[in-house]
Amino acid sequence: MIALIVAHFALAACAGPLVHRLGRRAFIVLALPPAAATVWAFTRWDTVASSGADTWSWQWIPDYGVALDLRLDALAELMVLLAAGVGALVLLYCASYFTDDTPQLGRFAGNLLAFAGAMLALVLADDLITLYVFWELTTVFSYLLIGHGSEHRHSRRSALQALVVTTFGGLAMLVGFLILGQAAGTYRISAIVADPPETTLAVSVAVVLVLCGALSKSAIWPFSMWLPNAMAAPTPVSAYLHAAAMVKAGVYLVARLAPAFADVPVWKPVVLVLGGATMLLGGWRALRLNDLKLVLAYGTVSQLGFLTLLAGTGNRNAALAAAAMILGHALFKAPLFLVTGIVDHAAGTRDLRRLSGVGRSLPYVAGVAVLAAASMAALPPLLGFAAKEAAFEALLHGSAADRWALAVVVAGSALTTAYSLRFVWGAFARKPGVPDTPVHRVGWAFLAPPALLAVLGLVLGPGVGWTDRLLGAYADTFPADGKPYHLALWHGFGLALLLSALAWAAGAVLFLGRAHVTRLSRRIAWPTADSVFGHLLLGQERLALQVTGFIQRGSLSVYLATTLLVMLAGQLAVLVVDTPWDGAVRPRLWDNPLQGAVAALTCAAALLCLTVRRRMKAVVLAGLTGYGAALLFVVQGAPDLALTQFCVETVSMIVFVLVLRRMPVHFQETVSTWRRAARIPMALAAAATIGVGMWVAAAARTAEPAGAAMVREVADHGLKDVVATILVDLRAWDTMGESAVLAAAAIGVTSLIYLHRRSEGTMVQEELRGRTAWSLSAHHSSRLPQGDEAAPERSWLAAGATLAPEHRSIVFEVVARLLFHPILVLSVYLLFCAESLPGGGFVAGLVAGLALITRYLAGGRFELAEAAPLQPGLFTGLGLFISTGVGLLGLADGTVLHAFTYNGHLPVFGKYHLGTPVLFDFGVYLLVLGVVLDIVRALGAKIDRQIERAAGVLTPEGGPEAGGTPR
Repeated sequence: MIALIVAHFALAACAGPLVHRLGRRAFIVLALPPAAATVWAFTRWDTVASSGADTWSWQWIPDYGVALDLRLDALAELMVLLAAGVGALVLLYCASYFTDDTPQLGRFAGNLLAFAGAMLALVLADDLITLYVFWELTTVFSYLLIGHGSEHRHSRRSALQALVVTTFGGLAMLVGFLILGQAAGTYRISAIVADPPETTLAVSVAVVLVLCGALSKSAIWPFSMWLPNAMAAPTPVSAYLHAAAMVKAGVYLVARLAPAFADVPVWKPVVLVLGGATMLLGGWRALRLNDLKLVLAYGTVSQLGFLTLLAGTGNRNAALAAAAMILGHALFKAPLFLVTGIVDHAAGTRDLRRLSGVGRSLPYVAGVAVLAAASMAALPPLLGFAAKEAAFEALLHGSAADRWALAVVVAGSALTTAYSLRFVWGAFARKPGVPDTPVHRVGWAFLAPPALLAVLGLVLGPGVGWTDRLLGAYADTFPADGKPYHLALWHGFGLALLLSALAWAAGAVLFLGRAHVTRLSRRIAWPTADSVFGHLLLGQERLALQVTGFIQRGSLSVYLATTLLVMLAGQLAVLVVDTPWDGAVRPRLWDNPLQGAVAALTCAAALLCLTVRRRMKAVVLAGLTGYGAALLFVVQGAPDLALTQFCVETVSMIVFVLVLRRMPVHFQETVSTWRRAARIPMALAAAATIGVGMWVAAAARTAEPAGAAMVREVADHGLKDVVATILVDLRAWDTMGESAVLAAAAIGVTSLIYLHRRSEGTMVQEELRGRTAWSLSAHHSSRLPQGDEAAPERSWLAAGATLAPEHRSIVFEVVARLLFHPILVLSVYLLFCAESLPGGGFVAGLVAGLALITRYLAGGRFELAEAAPLQPGLFTGLGLFISTGVGLLGLADGTVLHAFTYNGHLPVFGKYHLGTPVLFDFGVYLLVLGVVLDIVRALGAKIDRQIERAAGVLTPEGGPEAGGTPR
């Protein structure tokens, strides 16, 4: 099972090169994984049809009970055959639908195959969390597929709408899963269905939340607006996602959980009412539309309401009918969508008002469409008829609520007959007054996939009994209620057949009176759900603008005051109500007087910040407070923290200095006397509250500190540095997450500087035709001695020629050049000594970044480009790749981030120790180096370039220009 899923994603990753090499024929290769999954599912038919199951489990994090569980039973078998079988045919269809020069075809092919893999994993998942992960993957891939034509505004809007609706439903479903898992004591779906938790208020709430996710996925009212708009996607996407795969996920979840929760009081009212309403509303709307895909789209919405109603009814016969209808729906709706694509491809339009005589020109295409539409209208001897008869029988002999639902289903079936006739007539009939539509020939490969599906619907009508064992195995998970129903094409004359005839007759009348029906439908039409959704988004955007305009005043002091007041109110409320200081140990001022002296100096620097008017002085004094905190770490005996604090503070001060170049020298905000009087007590109160909170939190400890255990654990592995070992081994998950956050933050910061793209050509000295940004602020002095041009001159910096002579500091250049390589060596030493001495990848990356910053400060942006010619993103991405790869390497031993070590002996160096935590730390080193380099380039080199461009000293296209001599 897992191999088939991995094969889908692996080949999807290769879709781009395959399409580039093979063109549209690559779809034939991409169809192999779903075809293999189909064959595999058929080989397991006898096992699951006998109420057996194939399972596969992998313990991901055993200590926390996190596992990847897959299970193939009767219901999963049905869904695998649909998701994989229809998926393979749709991929083959794509080979004829697209051309070799279709834009972004490789990306589309990869997304479609990846979606098929996610859908396969979803229906096989036997764990609620695993199911949710692949549920959201289908959401993401459907967003990418619907928005494939991103150059069109409608495609972008439709993709975003589908993403928003299904994602919010998925989040609600996740909360419901967590509640159910806690109530049941397990997240295994098979275990929950076999032994459901007792019905409590929490379980009822969880059921409603899970149904929100299922109904939003299957486009059940009031979430149905996204599916018709998703017809902006290419036709193969509509045929697969919206007929056989994605929209069936919600129905599948309802069918999967119905044996356990159909008796929960909130289940049936939600499922029956919303399912029935969706069936009627979707069918009625389909009668007045002129786009063939939209007719099918609203017909799909109607059919999904019908499927949801059946799957959630909660008795054995209705479950059997639901399973048969799920199969039948895929076998008639997918070919109808594919036929629509063929008609659009051959005639150039899907507007039924412009199509005429297509049936005569494309008789085989019309025959396939008639077969599929007849099954959708439940005409004998097709599979749709046998499934609809089973549904009528199940609801007819059910409870009073089921019989009310039966009336809705009969009315909905009449609408289904009407829009089925409308589709066939609109696509293929010759219409009076409309000239015959010219079409081109359709190849057999193009028609084969829909023809095969339609013929299967015809064959499985009389042969529906072949599926009775498989579908009955799922239905038998419900309690038996009376005589069990068995699937067959003919059950004799009875009330169910009479209701079918009534639905056919009513549907035919509606079709014959289509002009009056269309006028009536448009006259009484309510605002569409799509327009309601649009107005809600517009209202939310306007509200957000109003709130933002009221709160975001552009004053940092107001933002800080608001934050402090909220924190102050919350903390004071807790302190006053709980009085946590009762029995707390009295705090000590210091452990030794040196701590007090350092703290006093730090506070003095902080207070001096309030008295200065120059921004640079304020930055220096603020930096002194950071260095004071580092000294406190030194006094306390925490060299790792002190070293990190020193490096972070140094980099931060340099970044501040780079930013201040584009800001006024003095603070320009004027503070009135009353504001100053209000700020002082607020600041003091906030400081006092934070201090008391820290004291109370420290004094509330009841358990033994974990430090001693950590020291023993580290010593057992022959190591000494506890902090570094915690970061890269014991708590490596946290470090990996923090590394990703750091990379994302750096990308966000630099994106504010690089408005259009992250690089504007290469930083070569020839692009400069005047002075650099560092030389523009001063006047060149002609009285400076120029020296003998013939005399030899030593250049300490690679880009020293770009600096004006009066701005060069030979001492600084010499020191920068001499210290650059030793600092880099020091960073490498700090990286590899972290197991026994203070250091680590984070602080080592900062030190290496400081080496590059020194080169930049000495020689400007060209010197930085010479010292670091590679892009920062390479370091950042490579660092994340190495750290993640080392983490995944642990899977070889059964768990993520498992550490491997090796001890050896070399003739000259003696004993040595190698461990994967060092490689993990090396990834952190590269990531931090990339982040620092990215920020320096954004706030340093990029701003330099902006200044030079404003001064007109750059060549127009960033290249060399005659007459300009760099200085």
